[in-house]
Amino acid sequence: MPHPLPNQTRRQAQYGFSLVEVLISIVVLSFGMLAMVGLQASALQANREARMQSTATNLARELAEKMRGNHDIAILTANNPYLGNFAYPMSATTPTYCYGVGQNCDVPGGTEIAKATQVANAEMTEWLARVDDILPEGRVRVCFDSAPFDASGNPQWDCTNSGDIAVVKIGWTRGSTNRTPTATALEKATIPSVVFPVTPASTL
Repeated sequence: MPHPLPNQTRRQAQYGFSLVEVLISIVVLSFGMLAMVGLQASALQANREARMQSTATNLARELAEKMRGNHDIAILTANNPYLGNFAYPMSATTPTYCYGVGQNCDVPGGTEIAKATQVANAEMTEWLARVDDILPEGRVRVCFDSAPFDASGNPQWDCTNSGDIAVVKIGWTRGSTNRTPTATALEKATIPSVVFPVTPASTL
């Protein structure tokens, strides 16, 4: 039987080597695709958290405007419906949907302060319901606080209950960025994600 020609032997070797190259390329491409999938998942999580941060900031700003508009109640340190520590599921201290106007609103006492207090209760009832619906396992604390940040510069839930500035603190459960094997998938609202100061209105 005649031996294969040298050129034929080289071509056969090249065919086999090309198959190995294709297999290696597929493996390398697979690792690259896996990395891209992980990167996309991280990007989606970052985008979601940025959206939540923006939403929580808008909610805090909205509550601040409500407090400025009802400043006779907002400046009180006692019997102030705006102040409180609200955790999921959140509800106002005195839930009501009556804003103190109209024939269906029965305001105890009928004084201006009583009406303003009922307005504050109604605003908190509606606002907290929306926070509960929008933010996953949200937490809200509204208080007078002269030191909303700790010594390390991190926001904290504790309040000094002193000072002239009210602060709206909002947190929620978010996806964990810790990728260690023992890490949990979700991070509870251990610290506020938004700290929004309520500056006094010009009429205060």
